[in-house]
Amino acid sequence: MPAQTFTISQLAKEFDLTTRAIRFYEDMGLLSPERAGLQRIYSTRDRARLTLTLRAKRLGLSLTEAKDILDMYDSPRDTVAQLEKFLGVLGAHRAQLEAQLAELQANLAEVKEHEKKGRATLAKAQKAGKASRPAEAKA
Repeated sequence: MPAQTFTISQLAKEFDLTTRAIRFYEDMGLLSPERAGLQRIYSTRDRARLTLTLRAKRLGLSLTEAKDILDMYDSPRDTVAQLEKFLGVLGAHRAQLEAQLAELQANLAEVKEHEKKGRATLAKAQKAGKASRPAEAKA
């Protein structure tokens, strides 16, 4: 039974990508389709690597990090080293996200404080405006 293959258009449609994006992933070394003349023929391995590349992007990993991880699984190295590398990349990325989250939370707290002060100032100004209006109406 022949192995299943895919065209660039099929993968683009399946993954909701442009053909240009798929060619870029190929240029980065993430995919390595066979060639039939000018046509690219992608294997189930390429499809799986594309799936994992997109998953890595959703996790916030760079394409270089994704390639490093994917390439480890193509080599005959032992699984322990592969998993250690994978966990190291994920741990560093998690630490970066946590730092970004802490910064965002600090910024959000500052915005909330300014909103609170702004509302209090507005309430005072509105109260002062209402108090001065009746006196102006008598004059």
